[in-house]
Amino acid sequence: MLDSPAPSSPPSGRSSYFPEVTDEQWNDWRWQYRNRIKDLETLHRLLPYSKSEYQQLKLLSPSLHVGIPPYYLSLIDPNDPEDPIRKQAVPSILEYTYRSVGIDDPLGEDADMPVEGLVHRYPDRCLFIATNMCPMYCRHCTRRREWEDGELPKNRQQLDAMIDYIRRTPQIRDVIFSGGDPLSLPLPVLDYCLTELRKIPHVEIIRIGTRFPVVLPQRITDELVGILGKHLPVWMNTHFNHPNELTPEAAAACRKVLSAGIPVNNQSVLMRGVNDSAQTMLRLCHGLLKMGVRPYYLFQCDPIHGAEHLRTSVWTGVEIIEKMRGWTSGLAIPTFVVDTEGGGKVPITSNYIMYATEDTLVLRNYEGKIFPYRNPAPAVRSKPRRPASQSAQGRSNRTAPPHLAQIRSTPDANRSDV
Repeated sequence: MLDSPAPSSPPSGRSSYFPEVTDEQWNDWRWQYRNRIKDLETLHRLLPYSKSEYQQLKLLSPSLHVGIPPYYLSLIDPNDPEDPIRKQAVPSILEYTYRSVGIDDPLGEDADMPVEGLVHRYPDRCLFIATNMCPMYCRHCTRRREWEDGELPKNRQQLDAMIDYIRRTPQIRDVIFSGGDPLSLPLPVLDYCLTELRKIPHVEIIRIGTRFPVVLPQRITDELVGILGKHLPVWMNTHFNHPNELTPEAAAACRKVLSAGIPVNNQSVLMRGVNDSAQTMLRLCHGLLKMGVRPYYLFQCDPIHGAEHLRTSVWTGVEIIEKMRGWTSGLAIPTFVVDTEGGGKVPITSNYIMYATEDTLVLRNYEGKIFPYRNPAPAVRSKPRRPASQSAQGRSNRTAPPHLAQIRSTPDANRSDV
């Protein structure tokens, strides 16, 4: 049985990191955004590196990109060099140790970009990269290439070109607003983009991909939610990776979005030392559901330059989901996917079909127990049944359908206990 450890309150180091900051400042998202930690010296003063790592990083500082809101920094335990929040936000010398491993565009997005900033890979949906600006530079970011040249907001002409492509492409029914973080846009610009998209008859839904509820929840203001609520149906996909991110501030931000009729899904990234255990993932997903947020995807960490030290084996993700299944409700279990270069998302699951013929399946449940299951015939029989003895003899000579031809009664290669 999978035991879920008792939930613990996320740590907050606000009083030690920022003792002179008033509540008014702390709760003002503009203050948080302006005062992001963006240089190595300030970061080292607040959250000391080891002497050797600091000296090495100083040599690399011209190419070092960092941006951490004070709120998110306050969640880091300064006495734990393996803190899961630190791993996501704070530059490490390991990023440069493994710099030669990986690629700049691991999803092959640039090849599916008919207009600058718009990725059209799947038939009925597109990715609208509204800006490269973010409240925080995540160390595992798959679009590091977008922000390593600095913060460059898109101009009106670029935004209009993307909107015009969608207008001219009637098969697009779903637009995913992404970045960067689209909620970094000035509200009039955000409202303009959403208004123009809502004028297009074939655009049915709009999704907002944002990490603001996680790293700077103060950004989720009544004014912002009011603008999003004008353009329903809108969905929000956010990006919690660890239970320590499930703070009262984050919960309040999500409730505010939900109260406007905007469903919230979560897309986690599987990372070594952050959430690569079933116990941690279970705590995260249970906590998300209590906040009204649906665990949606668990992504294999992309092979981006500088993130190899955070990547796990694909089998780690398979094992985590298998250990969760059956011990908690399906609502709490995200779909584990690998995002391939140029090929899109591929779900990776355990194989619970141990053996199959045309009319019988042998299935393995979450406890590892084996159960036979009668498979209904694909169509109503038009001929009389043969005598039972003949039927049994004929059935023994049947073969499984082509798509099950590779399934054998051998141990499941995906199982962690094989």
